[in-house]
Amino acid sequence: MYVITNVDVVQNERNIKHPIRKTFVMETDVDHPGFTRLRVLANEKGEIVRETCPDCPPGTCTVKRSYVSVNRFLDYFKQLFSQVPETVLHGPCFSNLRNTVDYAYCLRSKYLPHIAIPWAFRHRLQWPPNLVIDRIIHYGCLLVPIGPKTITDNDLLWRISFSMAEKILVHSFNFTQLLCYGLLKLTLKRIVNTNNDVKELLCSYFLKTALFWVSEEVDYDTFQLPNLCYCFSLCLDKLISWVDTCYCPNYFIPEHNMFTGKVNLSNNKILLCVLGSIKSGGIDGLIKNLFQTDYEKHRLLSKQCESSTVMSNFLFYRTTYSMTLPTDISSCYKGFAIMQSLLNSESSTFFIDACKYYYAKISQNVAQLLPPSTTIGETYNLRKCYQRHLRDGIKTDAVSGWLLYASFYYVTGQFNITLKLTDYILSRCSPDMTFVGTHQNCNIHKNNYRQNVHSSMTLNDKMKKATVTNVMYLSHSPLLPEELQLDGSEQGLVIPPVVMSHCLRYLCYHHLGDIFNRQQALHDLYLTVTNRYFIQPKEMSDSLTILGICYEISGARDTAYLCYETALKCDYRISSIAEKRKSKLDGN
Repeated sequence: MYVITNVDVVQNERNIKHPIRKTFVMETDVDHPGFTRLRVLANEKGEIVRETCPDCPPGTCTVKRSYVSVNRFLDYFKQLFSQVPETVLHGPCFSNLRNTVDYAYCLRSKYLPHIAIPWAFRHRLQWPPNLVIDRIIHYGCLLVPIGPKTITDNDLLWRISFSMAEKILVHSFNFTQLLCYGLLKLTLKRIVNTNNDVKELLCSYFLKTALFWVSEEVDYDTFQLPNLCYCFSLCLDKLISWVDTCYCPNYFIPEHNMFTGKVNLSNNKILLCVLGSIKSGGIDGLIKNLFQTDYEKHRLLSKQCESSTVMSNFLFYRTTYSMTLPTDISSCYKGFAIMQSLLNSESSTFFIDACKYYYAKISQNVAQLLPPSTTIGETYNLRKCYQRHLRDGIKTDAVSGWLLYASFYYVTGQFNITLKLTDYILSRCSPDMTFVGTHQNCNIHKNNYRQNVHSSMTLNDKMKKATVTNVMYLSHSPLLPEELQLDGSEQGLVIPPVVMSHCLRYLCYHHLGDIFNRQQALHDLYLTVTNRYFIQPKEMSDSLTILGICYEISGARDTAYLCYETALKCDYRISSIAEKRKSKLDGN
């Protein structure tokens, strides 16, 4: 791309400081958000200017305005290339006959167009960093001489190009983001574009856009090498959702649908089938399609090893689920010392991962043995202690540590943060996750597990990515909501993750006075319990009791009473709270 440097392009006339050179003003087109007109301030005479008023019918305008013509701009450079043999016009570019080289002449604005300003300030988690955003704002954008393909009279519309901004963004990628982009491009080349019915519908620019959006929406730690397949699946899901709605939002100007003229309701169904088959095939199917050569040899060699690894992982999960951990703080800190000593002396990867797991489980207990944290204004050291142990505790599986984190924010009155955490937790409790504590020898569990993990992941990564377990509250835990406690109860609580998430959401909305969402959360909790979603028989009594408590808080005492009665009739472990709650209602 060659930038014409003797022209200034500004957002509005107030940006003009030294009107010595040719100056154009961007006028973004309402109907085509990714394009702009370039109005000439001084009535510059020359071949590239066209006098017109695009908003008025021909012959009705009394005040003429001058705009830069795309066609006349290109005609000027056609003359320069007329002496160069084998040169053709390819869109806005001058190319050789083999289309191996493109020369694009463009203009630069040191300002982002008004329509792109919200990009710099919209909510994002961690990526891109502020330094990158500042660089992009400082650079501005490019204007390329080509209008929308969907209209015939596009001589005055220039495409707003963020190619330099995208280059800056890609240079900020970590290794996993770059690998993910490479994997997406391979998928387009080796799978999508081999299907003649859809090979013209997607391009690598759409894939890069999907990666930009996903990178912005997830925690930056998500893009780590062990999560490569998961990151790829997030981008694939993003593409599928766009193809389903026939809308691909430009990363900088979401109002600009880049699928216009490409993907529509007449061709998106077959593209959805192609993308859906990639997703359903999992990592094994993806490798088979991307790397046909020697695939069978690779598959046979890895199958036996993979099966053995999965079995050993499941044996570890079954063993650790029923293990006994220290419940006094002195023994917990002794456990920390032992684990740290083993970590420093062992070289076995599996043993190191097992030590890290035990360390994380002990951290969950320590966070519940600290002095109560009932207000935001705790001492600095106590808050720091809570944060450290809760942070270490999220490394056991996908949700239990996060539930303790959510409980911490709930008991300290930070309800909006609790709601955000429960949103994340519920998103992880999908049917394809392995629920630790269930009968895990069935083929469904093993197949789901294989879809979520791969051989390059450590055992800890696999647990955080593919397994879900109950959240365990110690007796008198300061993290257990006061509404779920009764004086004198010496037993802890083991609560299914979806039940606890909906319960926390109900309690948060109750304190926030949001009646509508409170009722919705109660209904979600009711459906979870009645459908036994992620609930094993031995947790059913406690789950019914929690449902009863929420009904009781809402004033539905009869329904609450029925929940407690049902909880006391369960075949397995009976809730110690249910009898006391029922008796309390009888006494009143």
